[in-house]
Amino acid sequence: MSEVFRRRRRAEEETAPAVREDSPAPARTTGPWDAADDYPEAERVDLGGLRLPVDPRFEIQLRVDGDQITGVIVLLEGSLLQVQAVAAPKRNGVWDEMRADAVRDVTAAGGALEERDGPFGPELVGRAPAQGQTEPQPVRFLGVDGPRWFLQAVISGPAAAGGEAGDVLEDVVRGIVVVRGDEPMPPREVIPLRLPAERQPADEQAPGREELRPFERGPEINEIR
Repeated sequence: MSEVFRRRRRAEEETAPAVREDSPAPARTTGPWDAADDYPEAERVDLGGLRLPVDPRFEIQLRVDGDQITGVIVLLEGSLLQVQAVAAPKRNGVWDEMRADAVRDVTAAGGALEERDGPFGPELVGRAPAQGQTEPQPVRFLGVDGPRWFLQAVISGPAAAGGEAGDVLEDVVRGIVVVRGDEPMPPREVIPLRLPAERQPADEQAPGREELRPFERGPEINEIR
């Protein structure tokens, strides 16, 4: 290496801006949002770990595993959107490995998925077995890596092929706010959800605890197990 080239390279390194490992991530320009983001106001139901947009066009159900609410289902015109948020490492996302897991599981069950670029980045599209159906149904797996969280959204039914219903469900994903919290959690552990505050029973014996309908009009929230 010539002396002239060494001097030029040294000068470039000295004048180049320093890159800090702890520099903040670029601000998000679209959702899903982190609770610390400056996200747009909208009508949302507060489920603790998730704040979910509401709309009179769809119904909201809560998925329950034992005593824990583990996910949300949005029903719209024969299609459904399943949403779940989990903890993720601070520096590395989990969507790459979870896509591989989804392809393996769906293929083993008799379906088929392929990867493509979508509005939220890489996604999986194809067909997957569905409960109560004799043939695999259209499905889309969406994933977004956030700051110490990962949001997975699965659209199944006619909306998985696009159209107006698909646009509505995509907008639901864009409007979600994830509330990760500061407590340590292992990767892929489900971020806890809870009933909306207006549906919290006054005591353990409060009647109607199983039926979750926080709105007199608009979307209904029900519990499924």
